[in-house]
Amino acid sequence: MAPRKSPAVFDFADHPDYSEFTLAASTGQRHAMTGFDADYTDIVDYIVRCTHKIWEEKAIGLIYTHYSHNATVHHSLGTIYGRETVVRNTLQNQAIWGDLRAYADDVIWSGDDQVGFYTSHRHHNTATHSGYTEFGPPTGRKIQYWGIADCLIKRNLIVEEWLTHDGITEVRQMGYDPLALAKQMVLPTTPHTHGEIDRLPTGQQAPVFLEVPSASDDPQAFVAAILNNMWNARLINMVRDHYAPGHIAFLPDSRKTYGHGDYENFVITLMACFPDLALTIGHQCVQGSAERGYRVATRFILQGTHEGYGPYGAPTGRRMFLMGMSHHVIRSGKVVQEWTIFDEFALLKQLYGQLGDGGHG
Repeated sequence: MAPRKSPAVFDFADHPDYSEFTLAASTGQRHAMTGFDADYTDIVDYIVRCTHKIWEEKAIGLIYTHYSHNATVHHSLGTIYGRETVVRNTLQNQAIWGDLRAYADDVIWSGDDQVGFYTSHRHHNTATHSGYTEFGPPTGRKIQYWGIADCLIKRNLIVEEWLTHDGITEVRQMGYDPLALAKQMVLPTTPHTHGEIDRLPTGQQAPVFLEVPSASDDPQAFVAAILNNMWNARLINMVRDHYAPGHIAFLPDSRKTYGHGDYENFVITLMACFPDLALTIGHQCVQGSAERGYRVATRFILQGTHEGYGPYGAPTGRRMFLMGMSHHVIRSGKVVQEWTIFDEFALLKQLYGQLGDGGHG
């Protein structure tokens, strides 16, 4: 059964300008939004405009009316709790990036005002490094990078959030060597001894190969099957089978690949560095239609042991845990474009950061 078209007044497949949201404010809600501020027309309008107000207009106090008091925020190096922590982190980031602009590029969403809305908000950030950081004084350099924020929202409040961005690009553009910085960092939590990574079913010598459904019948399952078969079952042929020849991918470290070959190399290189690499899907949602194409948002976790040579240096034997997010654009049954984002600077910290007392290598 084809996915139901979401009734949002704005469709980011049409790439609307922010001024369109401003003009539409207070014109009436286009779908049920019980408990939400009356000037938000739909859930896309909510997430785009409240982000703009807090980050670009610097209305930081709106966090008190847009986050729950016990909000939970996840990223690759841990989890933070509480609205006051969100306020503190926002103030500190505003001090670093005084002219930050977070340009909304797409919002893929699901849910309703009864069970809660889930949004996956892709944004492109630009800023000047004008404030102090843990690395030192401002460098005055310009930066730009991709990020994705997933949010669970109920009655005007973000109750849970998952964040990832192209952290290694941010550090490079500030003028630093990411590897040298990572070696100076003290990990925020002490790594634990890990068990086996569950890539293969218990007792089996081979992974599970999932049947890939038609993209027009179930685009969400289509993407899930490709990701499982490619990353967990090592079927790299998924790229040539299900990605368009002119496929464009925006990847960490400001990579932009065209076609099959470079993208296949990206996948294989990561697997070579982490031979037991496993991908676990946490959440998906979809927008679109067969006529216009589909956009699928997927949040996932990558786990693996650094046992191979590659762009992250000589093997350290350490385990990595990364939160990642992908937005896939599907037309005519093929993936034509995607954004896959995870924080490679967080990865370097996990591989090379200094361990706290009692830590394990």
